[in-house]
Amino acid sequence: MASDHQNPATKQQQNAKLVIFEQENFQGRSHELNGVCTSLKETGMEKVGSILVHSGPWVGYDQQNCKGEQFIFEKGEYPRWDSWTNSRRTDRIFSMRPIKIDSQEHKIVLYENPNFSGKKIEIIDDDVPSFHAHGYQEKVSSVKVQSGTWVGYQYPGYRGYQYLFEKGDFKDSSDFGAQHPQIQSVRRIRDMQWHQRGAFHPTN
Repeated sequence: MASDHQNPATKQQQNAKLVIFEQENFQGRSHELNGVCTSLKETGMEKVGSILVHSGPWVGYDQQNCKGEQFIFEKGEYPRWDSWTNSRRTDRIFSMRPIKIDSQEHKIVLYENPNFSGKKIEIIDDDVPSFHAHGYQEKVSSVKVQSGTWVGYQYPGYRGYQYLFEKGDFKDSSDFGAQHPQIQSVRRIRDMQWHQRGAFHPTN
């Protein structure tokens, strides 16, 4: 007889729930997502004005089929587009999917050159708002995620383009969707029940 004890990651993905609204501040038409959506247009929504994440985390993309610029959504409220990004390149989201949470432990190694070579910075169970403060000023061209789920940012202070790092190897910056091998801060995605808000706080 099959055991019905699922591992937490499987259970968490089944419980993923997010509501998109066509207008800002959770107004207008809405649509609930519980899994991968490769084209939000197919839901009948013209645009995404605000997002309410009941359980996550999620990643949104500015192109269909989960491609393009990435936006990380943890449990919480995102009343308008500048509450989920400050890259200013786009205010569009065309596809979304739940993020895999690998484990409660977190370890990531970021390398200066492709194929895991050159100078490196290793981070274990910590969020790092500035690589410069840790003496690492090099570019980031490849990444090994040994455990946990992470998001890297183009600039210090968790700003600029966002790059999702799920468990695995990223041999080149194009593997994680970066046009330039520049990452200057990283943090763990720990969402679940304990973190009331996503970590992106716009500075007004």
